[in-house]
Amino acid sequence: MDMAGAAAQRMNQAEEVKAFLAANPEILKSDPELLGHLGLRLDAANVVDFGPAALARVHAAHQREFSVRRELEETAQANFSAQAQTHGAVVDLLEARNHSDLARRIDELAQLRFGLVAGIAGLEGPERVPAGWRVMAPGQIDLIVGAQRLALMGFEPTALGLFGERAGEVQSMAIIRMAIWEPARQGLLAFGSSDPDGFTADMGAELVAFLARVVERTAERWPVL
Repeated sequence: MDMAGAAAQRMNQAEEVKAFLAANPEILKSDPELLGHLGLRLDAANVVDFGPAALARVHAAHQREFSVRRELEETAQANFSAQAQTHGAVVDLLEARNHSDLARRIDELAQLRFGLVAGIAGLEGPERVPAGWRVMAPGQIDLIVGAQRLALMGFEPTALGLFGERAGEVQSMAIIRMAIWEPARQGLLAFGSSDPDGFTADMGAELVAFLARVVERTAERWPVL
């Protein structure tokens, strides 16, 4: 007999057993040992009820459902909080009075709003770089982020120098390219976290990229003096 035939035979046998028990329920009710194996029991009214094993399975299923629901709720709450903080950060950035004030606000919002080690705005030379911005060599952004990449999420040792004296505290980072003025000059927005899991490679960079676009547009208000 092949496997399909054996499976069909088992199904037929199961149906026969089911039909037999339905026609002769007293057999099941009169066998406490069999009821125990099935996780069932008879209550005082001689009605089959869930026993400890069955209840344990129901409880375990409920716990799994509760855990998944709680994880989804926590994720949604974290996303909502991050978006709210990002919107608040945008308002702070738009109120900057000059390039130096903009760089200061980036660092402050990183620490005060997001609990990070630092926030850095950098710009490649050799042209003049605004006060408060990190001076970078031509091509340095390609070396850090990658020539074909817009963003870097995770940890990159070659980027630690961006964070100056606080580099030793940085365990993960988010770095986004920027292009400012016309003709465009290459820059970046970088955030450093003391948590190794603060920024990871599997994270989306949408919110950080959004902040970078705000910094670009804000910085273009003023010429580099």
